[in-house]
Amino acid sequence: MLGSLLLGASRLPLVRRTVSGVPLTRKVVDRFVAGETPQEAVEAIRGLAATGLTVTVDHLGEETRDSAAATRTARAYVTLLGALGGLGLGDRAEVSVKLSAVGQALGADGDKIALENARQICEAAGALGSTVTLDMEDHTTVDSTLETLRALREDFPSTGVAVQSYLFRTEADCRDLAYEGSRVRLVKGAYAEPASVAHRRKSEVDRAYVRCLRILMSGAGYPMVATHDDRLISITETLADRFARSRGDYEYQMLYGVRADKQQALAGAGHTVRVYIPYGDDWYGYFMRRLAERPANIAFFLRALGGK
Repeated sequence: MLGSLLLGASRLPLVRRTVSGVPLTRKVVDRFVAGETPQEAVEAIRGLAATGLTVTVDHLGEETRDSAAATRTARAYVTLLGALGGLGLGDRAEVSVKLSAVGQALGADGDKIALENARQICEAAGALGSTVTLDMEDHTTVDSTLETLRALREDFPSTGVAVQSYLFRTEADCRDLAYEGSRVRLVKGAYAEPASVAHRRKSEVDRAYVRCLRILMSGAGYPMVATHDDRLISITETLADRFARSRGDYEYQMLYGVRADKQQALAGAGHTVRVYIPYGDDWYGYFMRRLAERPANIAFFLRALGGK
């Protein structure tokens, strides 16, 4: 219930101004966001890469309503990828892109603009041996995102996509996407969705996650298992054994600032572990979804506000 309230509040301008204006909010944001500048993001990437982890980088922003802003976001990705290539980190890092940040929400031409901007990012990633994963947003954007994915994969077949287990449709989407070479990130979902399209109870979302995971692990694609849940990690290992997947045939993904000890333990056991690193000044929506996802994050925020 609290998570749903936070997700709903995250779209209210008054709440945004209030939360953003609290000085101590920055203390908590710094746990989940690797700074506001490309330089800060690169430093975080270098630090994680030095410990054996791989990363996917998100330039924060979404629902862009201005074509110039969408172009600037695409250029920011290209610039960041250039910096990573110059440091020899191209094989350790990919980028995650929200299509709404690069033009998807710009009316009738939005899909075309987003595709053009995403192509530029994919070209820059490909030039240094990296790739791109398309983040999934609320349910109204799923068909558009999957259509853009299909177009991008014609020239950039390694382009990945995220799918959300709480949506009723996702099991069918997993079946469609579980083909050779298809990179699919499975997440639970972190947007406020109506009961008509999504599971609402945690137990239902978890069960749907396992069903989707089984489809992906039994398929021919490359599952990217995005979870911090020990039980789901154990189920992943069971399914990997059942379907004869080696540790190079799938990977784990976890959020920057969440369960760093588990990230290191899995990497130390020979797994590929990719850390989702967000950076940028438009951190509010991302931050609120992280609070809504886990009660422990809310408690951390309240302790920070209390100066503890």
